[in-house]
Amino acid sequence: MIHLTPLSATKRTSLLSATVKRLISVLTAVLPAVAASGSNAVSDAPAAAPGAAESAEISLTRPDMNAASAEYFLLTDSAGLYTEQIFFNDKLLIGDGSTRLPKVYYGASLQAYASTSGKFAPYYVASNNNGLITQADGLQAYAYIDRPLRRSTRFSWGFGAAAAAGWSNAVDYERYNHESGWGEMSRRPAAVMLQNLYGEVKYRGVFARFGMKENDRSIFDDGLNSGDIVYSSNARPVPELRVGFIDFQDIPFTNGWVQIQGEVAYGKFCDNVWLRNHYNRYNRFVTTGPWLQYSRAYFRTNPRQPFSATVGMQHATQFGGRMQEWRYGEMVSEEDMSLKLKDFFNAFLPWKGGGSSSTKGDSDYYSGNHLGSWDVQLRYRFRDGSSLTAYCQLPWEDGSGIGKLNGWDGVWGLRYKASGRDNLLSEAVLEYIDFTNQSGPMHWAPGDKEGTGVSGEATGADDYYNNFMYNGWANYGMAMGSPFVKSPIYNRDGYMRFTDNRVRGFHFGATGQLSRSLNWRLLGSYRQSLGTPFQPAPCKRHDTSLYAGVTWRVAGFRNIFLSGMAAYDTGNLYGDNFGALVALRYTGAIF
Repeated sequence: MIHLTPLSATKRTSLLSATVKRLISVLTAVLPAVAASGSNAVSDAPAAAPGAAESAEISLTRPDMNAASAEYFLLTDSAGLYTEQIFFNDKLLIGDGSTRLPKVYYGASLQAYASTSGKFAPYYVASNNNGLITQADGLQAYAYIDRPLRRSTRFSWGFGAAAAAGWSNAVDYERYNHESGWGEMSRRPAAVMLQNLYGEVKYRGVFARFGMKENDRSIFDDGLNSGDIVYSSNARPVPELRVGFIDFQDIPFTNGWVQIQGEVAYGKFCDNVWLRNHYNRYNRFVTTGPWLQYSRAYFRTNPRQPFSATVGMQHATQFGGRMQEWRYGEMVSEEDMSLKLKDFFNAFLPWKGGGSSSTKGDSDYYSGNHLGSWDVQLRYRFRDGSSLTAYCQLPWEDGSGIGKLNGWDGVWGLRYKASGRDNLLSEAVLEYIDFTNQSGPMHWAPGDKEGTGVSGEATGADDYYNNFMYNGWANYGMAMGSPFVKSPIYNRDGYMRFTDNRVRGFHFGATGQLSRSLNWRLLGSYRQSLGTPFQPAPCKRHDTSLYAGVTWRVAGFRNIFLSGMAAYDTGNLYGDNFGALVALRYTGAIF
């Protein structure tokens, strides 16, 4: 049976009846193709079963207006199966017995923003924004072109490019000179930034991508939560080669009851100049040019059932690069951590003492900066199509975290999604975040001190996102994991490491439709920071952040969207700050 939800309140019934026959013929061809290629990995989308085209209930849904795909509709079945983009700006893209799908999407936006701090944008303006906005005041133009992969065909290829250009205010960072002492250097983002440039191919359920693309692979980032704690959309993309399953695939002999999704990526950090320009040259070190390894594996039960569970692990590594140690304005040592082929394998499957580096700590322990998470999602779908999902991400930096010796550390969340579209409340998220345990307050290993008579070990003080050889899990100063942990870009003393990773607090988010063309979004959080295990804060630092935004599809212009948002921070972690942003966006397609 085919069921169509109305395109809008003003669409005539005659439009639906005239297209139902065409839809039936199209869906009969499209759904089996989708079933052969799997389901959507970045949502609760299930894999199609043989014969699903004859029995699936079909509905038309529209994604969040804040998402990049706001200009087109998705065709889904009653279980949420992503099939293909066949609606664009309310126009049914069906010709004589066949679909007319856009081949290429393009768009441009212009946004202006300002805040009272004079230095940095409010937390929710800068966070999970792919590193595009960090400063307090600015004007930015953004343009993109994207040819997405077709999941309904056996073979598909795509490409994309995006760039931003504009002006923003400068921020002063401290630097030490061994002759003149402390001084300040004025820094601002580049006037032109290449954000995306990639090509990709897909055959059946396997894809490969080369280049840099804003992260769209997390199963946790959805625009409302606090951000994936391993690989979020908080920082600018890293150029990489990524290979894996395009979505969840049925495991043979399980009859669709167990599915798997996994991928592996190797990339190269390109923020060398940024790090050198912001480092204080007074203490610790700066490491430039490291490589990146990212891998993950997820298992999911049959998502067509009302209850579905997803479990898995993420793993990321920084390795290689060049480390310089500075003391009081002078470089005291430098090491080029040149790589061999085995180092790329060790980044994926680490083993003790496996690194090529001559640095004692790197040779005695595991090569590189390793971090990751255990991930769990438990989703229940109600009869009306709405769903409730409980989820958690449990961080680890070493064996103690993998063995869950770090207590309740992690992100613990609850997400509600309404069924259908144009709901006053479409989705809501509530999270508790705790990174304070870190496997205990002390780290001790005999290898740390030569000649020690203490043979025991204490595997605490995990120091999330930091490492003794790397500046931390960040790109261009923005955390690549959870933005809930204050990023190094905010350290105006030029200390290029995380200073507030022992943090605890709450985050909430909600979105919905005020009308057919007006979307709203609210975000809020409160956190307390205790510093780091090795540099405890003398007193608790705290922050409260709020955000409210609306997106309006301009009447009479189906491809033009106007957005406005306001954000507020208060506390001694980020400081008191109020900011606003206005954006005008145009989207289009080539058929």
